[in-house]
Amino acid sequence: MSASWSLDGADLVELDRLAQRLALVLKPGDLIAVSGPLGAGKTSFARFLLARLGVEGEVPSPTFSLVQAYASPRFTVHHCDFYRLEPRELAELGLDDLLPSSVTIVEWPERAGDWLPMDRLDIAMDETAEPYRRRVVLTGHGSWAPRLKRLQALSAFIATTPYAEAAAEYLQGDASTRSYARLALADGSAILMNAPRQPDGPPIRDGKPYSKLVHLAEDVTPFIAVGDELRRRGLAAPAIYAFDLDQGFLLIEDLADRVFGAEIARGTKMEDLYAPAIDVLLAIVSEPTPPLLRVEGHAPYRLPHYDADAMLTEALLLTDWFWPVLQGRSTPEEVREAYIDLWRPLLEQAAVTDNTLILRDYHSPNLMWLPHRAALQKVGILDFQDALLGPAAYDLVSLLQDARLDVPESLEARQFARYCAARSTSDPHFSSDQFSVLYATLGAQRNSKILGIFARLAKRDGKRGYLAHIPRVARYLERNLAHPALASLRAWYADELPPLHKLPPLIL
Repeated sequence: MSASWSLDGADLVELDRLAQRLALVLKPGDLIAVSGPLGAGKTSFARFLLARLGVEGEVPSPTFSLVQAYASPRFTVHHCDFYRLEPRELAELGLDDLLPSSVTIVEWPERAGDWLPMDRLDIAMDETAEPYRRRVVLTGHGSWAPRLKRLQALSAFIATTPYAEAAAEYLQGDASTRSYARLALADGSAILMNAPRQPDGPPIRDGKPYSKLVHLAEDVTPFIAVGDELRRRGLAAPAIYAFDLDQGFLLIEDLADRVFGAEIARGTKMEDLYAPAIDVLLAIVSEPTPPLLRVEGHAPYRLPHYDADAMLTEALLLTDWFWPVLQGRSTPEEVREAYIDLWRPLLEQAAVTDNTLILRDYHSPNLMWLPHRAALQKVGILDFQDALLGPAAYDLVSLLQDARLDVPESLEARQFARYCAARSTSDPHFSSDQFSVLYATLGAQRNSKILGIFARLAKRDGKRGYLAHIPRVARYLERNLAHPALASLRAWYADELPPLHKLPPLIL
């Protein structure tokens, strides 16, 4: 399987722009084979690509050394020139061992014979009758075929926006399949979101995959709809400048880089950030949420409900992933069934209590500090495409029991009390005691889910960095389980897991 994309008459500026677009989608294991006659611009393109990958300093041609290695901020890059390659030298270079963990750029790939991998991107370059212009043909082979089609679609989308000639800078994303880039012009910038529709995973219950059972967004429609609703309420969700629903591309407002976690690391007091963030949640719960949200030029979007089955499916990530990692064997069915029987009545009650718009990932990585703005606009909200109608306590516990940074128990207690006081003032039917049960229940559910997700990310996806957060999440879970209303559930965790504050390091 292959796919092609041709650019006729590309000058150096356009070659650099192509390198920028390509740099956004590269990952370790990729091989880029750049071919063409002498003077076609192969080395110029390789230098553009290395620069856009963040390689600083001089980039000499590897004609004589055959291979040059560079450390970019994202991965190692190997730049190869096989013009002088002798067949016996290829094995001596050791590239087979390097390919899986780096990006490899090869000039004169035809000299490598049949060594080139089946999954690769070929870039053929040639001069044209016009000086300084090149004909460029990109061909994606194997897994690169659909990736090249998407890269072409991404470039076409950008070309329809005012940022067609902007410089593109890769931005580190999260654990999702979405990717981001900052498009910068002299007079401003915007964020490009690349969110391809994901194929359904294997069915896990009632013929449905996990994503459908827990109501995860399948395309960018919820992001557009919920963002519009948040802005209508005067909250700082990024404005949307352009979008393509079918392809999953959005161009959105750039809220800069002052993420809560980074602000705290720079010395900003947590209370100064968390109090305004609480005010945003109070503003959300103060207004009823319509079940249908507008999407400009398209049918309205219906918010799913955070039902008990969805909550239970998430909580089961602990028995499906975390328990087996700790115990070294699959969870016995009777252990899993006892877990379900304890959780179900708690979650059935939670699902129908104090419902409002919940953003679901309302925590430090997704909140921006915008101190130059007024009131509720000081808190920028980045991630809300998985929003639901559900219990208000869920977003509060997401914020005050942040999986990515330590929230002191004293700060959590103060802000929880402040939230409850405000709710009691505005709603005579609000009960702090009942809300505390809901908060502990959803805190235990969310932190159980996160322990399972982090174990899954490490074991299945090789993303071991998330293991560092497990002790913190376990401490939050232990804090929730201490609530008297969760005594039976607490006994299950005590019987089936080591003491949560003494969890052994996970070896995966």
